[in-house]
Amino acid sequence: MYAPRVLVSMLATLAVFAVAAYVMSGSFWTALGATVLCAVILQVGYFIGIIYLVRREKAQMDRKRSKDGGSAKSRTDATGRDSLTTEAPARVHIQDH
Repeated sequence: MYAPRVLVSMLATLAVFAVAAYVMSGSFWTALGATVLCAVILQVGYFIGIIYLVRREKAQMDRKRSKDGGSAKSRTDATGRDSLTTEAPARVHIQDH
């Protein structure tokens, strides 16, 4: 989920909901209250969606590591290097001038 797109979509949805609630109820305060409640419900749904996506990604990474013969808890391979990185470790040379 791309956060800016979700935010714009949520604001557009809330605007349409607010107008519909006002037309149906005829009361500004009722429409405002219903729109705030709708915003809370949307935020809870977004939060649950993010948690679901993170957990699914972690489960996929754990399955991939265990399938490759590595430990699900360890990211290092037999040489001690991080198995998730593809670059060689940077070497820093410190010299006195």
